Amino acid sequence: MTQAPRALNVGIFGAGAIGQTMARALDAGGMDAVLAAISDQEREKAERFAAALACAPPVVSVAELVARADLIVEAAAQAALPEIVPLALEAGKDLLVMSVGGLLGREEWFDRAQQRGCRIHIPSGAIAGLDGIRAAGRGRLDSVTLTSRKPIAALRGSKYVAERGLDLETLREATVIFEGRPEEACRAFPATSNVAAALRLAAGAAANVSVRIVADPRGTENVHEIEARGEFGRLQVKVENVPSASNPRTSQLAAFSALATLAEIAAHRTRVVTSIFAGSK
Repeated sequence: MTQAPRALNVGIFGAGAIGQTMARALDAGGMDAVLAAISDQEREKAERFAAALACAPPVVSVAELVARADLIVEAAAQAALPEIVPLALEAGKDLLVMSVGGLLGREEWFDRAQQRGCRIHIPSGAIAGLDGIRAAGRGRLDSVTLTSRKPIAALRGSKYVAERGLDLETLREATVIFEGRPEEACRAFPATSNVAAALRLAAGAAANVSVRIVADPRGTENVHEIEARGEFGRLQVKVENVPSASNPRTSQLAAFSALATLAEIAAHRTRVVTSIFAGSK
């Protein structure tokens, strides 16, 4: 008799808006997965949150999180990836990465994942159409443009705004505050540039991808518009995202995409996972 696979042990690194959303979903059941542990730099905050969950997961160090989990969910920040990714890959553990901007320029991580027989899963995040962009990249892809229109609350305190002394509070109309490549956008806005990074990974390193960030004083949603042109024709996608109630920099769709990817991984453990970028670069 074939024994059914045990539930997937999930470790969540980061107890912010997305980490808490995923933890609550696992706590509620309905997936073939359990919350094995949580890790966060603000340990006391994480412990208070964990204590409120029915499963009362332990709050542990990063190393112990990797040891306890089959899948590590990174829901912290780009700066956390150099700590968690190498540990997970060396242990042969799969990763689900939310801070996609931290993966750009890290081809060695994807190579190591392949060597160790594990996967780096990347959800679609706050946009749609990445499967079409990736398919278009198999032919001639002439240009890909991302325009991200963000409310002031989503940009306030960001690295780029602070370094340039931009006074967002004085804006009276939608204003372009950044234009550049995805790699530059990720350095300028490390907390809000995961859409740009996911688009780069979908289009490929050689593709002509440009990013515009628009600060909108009247805006209430994170709006992302993608336009791609190439041998395939023309693609346009527009997503108007409702921000997370607990973090205006995070779109609610990003959390839902993480949950959808997690549910897919848990449901298909015995066959090839079909995440858009699973194990790819």
